[in-house]
Amino acid sequence: MRAAVRLAAWVYAVAIYGFIFLPVIVLVLFSLQATSFPIPPFTGPSLRWYQAVLSDARLTSALLNSLLVAVLSSLASVTLGFLSAWGFARFTLPGSAILRGLITLPLTVSYLIIGMGLLVLFNWAGVPKSLLAAGIGHVVINLPLCFAIIYSQMGDHQINIERAARDLGAAEWKVLLMITVPVMAPAIFAGFFLSMTFSWDEFVISFLLTRFETTLPVEIWNLLRSGLNPKTNAVGSLVFAVSIVMVVLFELTLLRRKPA
Repeated sequence: MRAAVRLAAWVYAVAIYGFIFLPVIVLVLFSLQATSFPIPPFTGPSLRWYQAVLSDARLTSALLNSLLVAVLSSLASVTLGFLSAWGFARFTLPGSAILRGLITLPLTVSYLIIGMGLLVLFNWAGVPKSLLAAGIGHVVINLPLCFAIIYSQMGDHQINIERAARDLGAAEWKVLLMITVPVMAPAIFAGFFLSMTFSWDEFVISFLLTRFETTLPVEIWNLLRSGLNPKTNAVGSLVFAVSIVMVVLFELTLLRRKPA
């Protein structure tokens, strides 16, 4: 009976992970297809389509745009999220519970609704569609995440360290930059890498708020409009690889917080 339960658990685990990762495996496999048609039988491996992607000016430009938007929006998100978390954790504000709920509210709202709202707002304010507009949209969706991560890690032991620094004559800005930030560094880096991952993969807001300069997910969608081809598989594989790297960095950052 015990062996049967263990076998069933293994079968269930294989089925679940297969369901999740089989599409990715197929994507990567056919990105290495040597022929022009991503259909069986597999002929390869070949880096032909990766070379085609890296030599495509539009795709490489979209790749750089995605990296630029992801890095800058994540920096803005983690900075604003840290300052908000520090303010709520260190000061008693009227209606702080309601304000914290409002900050985290975008986590429960569809990206489509947020993107449409930003599009209407920017049209009303005269802000053109651009990478800047897309970056602001990414800050809107990533700031609540950074706030939640950093705020959850602010404890009483940090308050005692900050109080000791003030007693020794440190100015408030020195306490913030030289005590609070280093102590909270793992949570800050975790928020940054997770924001990078979400911003790198984000499509809906980028699609609604960009026009001529597009990000890589939008450019992939433009390629898919003409049908599947190995070039789109290669681009998708590159996006997946970058996402995996950022998630691994995020996990390694979290592991640093665990006691040895």
